[in-house]
Parts: sequence; C-alpha cells; structure tokens
Amino acid sequence: MISCVKPATPPLGWWSPHGTPPSSNPARLREAIWNIRQSVTLVDDDGILSLAEGGLGTFGSQGSSEGTIPIAGHAASIRIEHLGDPQFCEDHGIQFPYATGAMANGIASEELVIAIAKAGMLGFFGAAGLSLERVEAAIDRIQGALGDKPYGFNLIHSPNEPQLEDAIVDLYLKRDIQLVEASAYLALTLPVVRYRVSGIFRDEEGNVITPNKIIAKVSRIEVATQFFSPPPEKFLEQLVNTGHITAAQAEMTREIPMAQDLTAEADSGGHTDNRPAIALLPTLVSLRDRLQAQHKYLNPIRVGAAGGIATPAAAAAAFAMDAAYIVTGSVNQACIESGSSEPVRKLLAQAEQADIAMAPAADMFEMGVKVQVLKRGTMFAMRASKLYALYRQYDSLDQLSLPEREALEKQYFRASLEETWESTKAYFQRTDPTQIDRAEQDPKHKMALVFRSYLGQSSRWANEGDPTRTLDYQVWCGPAMGAFNEWVKGSFLEPPENREVVTIGLNILYGAGVALRVNILKSQGIRISSDSSCPPPCELARVKEKICQ
Repeated sequence: MISCVKPATPPLGWWSPHGTPPSSNPARLREAIWNIRQSVTLVDDDGILSLAEGGLGTFGSQGSSEGTIPIAGHAASIRIEHLGDPQFCEDHGIQFPYATGAMANGIASEELVIAIAKAGMLGFFGAAGLSLERVEAAIDRIQGALGDKPYGFNLIHSPNEPQLEDAIVDLYLKRDIQLVEASAYLALTLPVVRYRVSGIFRDEEGNVITPNKIIAKVSRIEVATQFFSPPPEKFLEQLVNTGHITAAQAEMTREIPMAQDLTAEADSGGHTDNRPAIALLPTLVSLRDRLQAQHKYLNPIRVGAAGGIATPAAAAAAFAMDAAYIVTGSVNQACIESGSSEPVRKLLAQAEQADIAMAPAADMFEMGVKVQVLKRGTMFAMRASKLYALYRQYDSLDQLSLPEREALEKQYFRASLEETWESTKAYFQRTDPTQIDRAEQDPKHKMALVFRSYLGQSSRWANEGDPTRTLDYQVWCGPAMGAFNEWVKGSFLEPPENREVVTIGLNILYGAGVALRVNILKSQGIRISSDSSCPPPCELARVKEKICQ
C-alpha cells in the first residue's frame, strides 16, 4: 500500500498533466519508487495518491493554476555508485562502494575476490591462518586473473607469532600487493608500519605518495586513533636504523595517516567486540573529523562500516550514518565462491540471529580473546570454552584429572595427549620453532599449544567439510547471517546453491538505494507499506538492469 498520510500544506509544488493523467495503479506506483535511476513525483489527485507521468512539475508555492495538481512527494534519482563516498571508489579504482572482508583460512577465496573485482567492487583475500606458500599461490592466481583490476589481501595482527606477520609483509612487498585489510590489531606493530611507509616518495608537485594502502578494520577508538594518525616515531626510527627507509622518507610520513580508510567493525563473525553499529559508526566518524582537522591531511580520511550488514536495510542505515563504503562478511561465507564447504553453507543457510555464540580464538587463546561463531549444528563453541576453562584452571597437562584427560582424548583430539603434542610440535617445527623451545620450558604454554591445535584444526575441518568432524566445525558467523536468511526467505536466494557473491552484493546495494528513497518519501508524508519498501532479490541480469538503466 502506498498512500498519502496528510497532503502537504502548502504542497511541494504543482504538476501540469499536459494531457497525460496521473496513474493511481498500485503496481505502477511501486515500480516507479523502485526504479531508482529515474526521479519519481507523486501527486494528490483529489485525495488519491497518484504517479505523475510526463507533464511538467513546478516546485514551490508559485505555479498553481487551473488544471494543476498538488505535488505530494518527490524523490530524485539515485545512483548506487554514489551511496557512499565517491572519492573512495575513485581512489581504489572501483565502481561501487562495496567490499567483501578477508575471512581467514581462505574462506574469502581467490574465486570470491576475482568475481567481486570483475563486478566493480573490492575483494580481500583471507590470508590469515594460511602458510606463506599458500598465500603466494593465491597471489599468483589473483594477479593472473585480474591484471590491473583492484583487489586486496589480509594482514592480521599476530601477537603470538610476530615473525609470521613480518614474513607476510615481506611477501606482500616482494609481490607488489598494494592494498591490505589490517584486522584484529590491538596496537600498531613494526611490520604494519613498514608495509605502509615502504616506497614512500614525493611527486613533482611535492605531494607525498604512498604506494601501499591500508584499510584498517577496528572496533575500538584507541586503535582507530593510531591508524588515523601518522606512523609512530619509535617505529620510524627502527626502520631508518635498519635501512628500510631513509631519514627523508621518515620525515614524509608526518603528512600521512597510517590508514586512509578505516572500517568500523561492529557485531560480526570471527574477531569482534560485539559493538553496536548504531553507536560505533558515529563515534568513529566524529573521530575522523577531529583527526582530519588536527592533521590536515591532503587526502581526507574516511570511515566505512562492517558487521551486521547483510540486508538492504542495514546497508541503507550505514550509508545514512555517513559510511564511505560498506563491508560484508558472514554472508559471503555462505556463497558458492567461498572457500568454505557445502555442509557449512547448508548450516549457514539455516541460521537464525540467535544461532551464534562466542568462543576462544585460536590465534589469541592465552589472552582470552574470543571470536563469534555459529552454534547451530556444531558443539565447537561449548568445547572450545571448556578448553579455555581448563587452561585457566591448570598449569600443565599433567594436572588434568583422569576423566578430563579421557574426555579430551576421546571427544576432542581423538588421540592421546602425547600424540597430540607430537603432531602439534611437528606443526610448529615447520612454522615457528621458538614456540617449541618455549613450551619445553613452560608447561602451561605447552598446554596452550595443544589446546590451540584443536581450535586451529576445527576451522579446517569446516572448510573441508570433514563428515567425521561435523560437531567440531568452527564456523565464523555473526547475527547478520540470520537477518540475510530472513530477507531472502521464499526467494531464489534461499537455497544455498544459488548464492553468488556478486548477485548478493548488487542486490544489497540496489535495495539500499530503494530504502533510502522510500525514507525520503516517508519524510514528506507518504505512507509506504513494508512490501513496497524493499524489493525482493533479483537475478543477476535483472538487478544489473535496475541499477544501470
């Protein structure tokens, strides 16, 4: 239903039909509102809200004459390319202000990144948790498929394995990866600073140019402040002393922020502080304005939004709160291009908003950091929490009671603790031998490594769809997954096999454009029912037609 709550007094203007009478057909009214690439004018035709087609409209109090009809509502055309900050799109070489986040262990896969990039959006490969060889193979695949089209890779904070973070930066610099999504940072580190300032120079006009760009994903204002500030002097001194940059280059860094773009990460899957977007985003937008005024950067800094964005309404709300761009996460894992497995995609397609829980994070286990995961169809959250409780209670594996030890060996590791330690030791022998030396000196650290082996493998079991480990699947997921499933219920996107990442992304953007236009009309006194406020998802060809016509 679309009707006028109360005619505007005075009306927004007057419309002359010029021989084309207005249409009160509900289907035509709805079609016109959903056709966001064309402006829409609604008139009050003797108390009946109608669509003005053709004719001539004059806005303002002047223009009333015999045969004119009062204008009750008007909304200009909307281009989804302009929903966020057009400069963000221009700087990154993309068409739409939409990015897919770097879900770890290759869940944000090569195929997903390539598909998103070819559609004019920005994709980040989920490099966290993968070996250097696997990440380099992904670089080969993506660079070979995309050429000069934009893409990015993940750079995750690794407080327990700092040498791994440093090695990933070495690889990115060697392979000319010029955009990273920096995530899970508790504070800046030397590797992330080295990545940002490597190759910095001045152009012929004297402007500072940084070949390497960072989009930082944060949920805390103190971390956001560090990324929106110039690189810290203590790290610059180290980089000068080691010859990574010159003193002149260090001086240039005073004119740049660590990150030109910062994503406000609200309640999301994986690492999250469960922050509400409606509070977090405005807070970081205000911080942006203060630090831009303080540092007077040549290129203004920007804030995007992530966490909870899986529907047109959520995207529209983010853009209405001044998000320069949006980032999706959980919903992409449910797409056929993701690096997850078919069993996991089926579980995600059944998820509701309450089907999530917090569980200990594998990479920051000892620190008590948690990740948000799917609890429907899996016992991972409960079992992982039990491991952390045991870690807090005991100082070594030898202190475990016999029933506790038997439960771990039977239900968790399916091997003796001695065998589990040997396989864990073999893993760290390949990746970080210093962890073994530390474990042999510190029994509690040895226990942590053994427990972390379960947490680390659980995501691999999920990605591989191991049928013998269904109850141990670790599936990173936020409440947005449930919201998405509710939105697409009854549509062609309800079956998981139909969920393609580009189709979903363009439908979210198109629906956000409609939602923003509907809100404009509502503010003018037009009553629009829920079934006319949000169009159902369209097939890819159809949604492209709607946003490009």
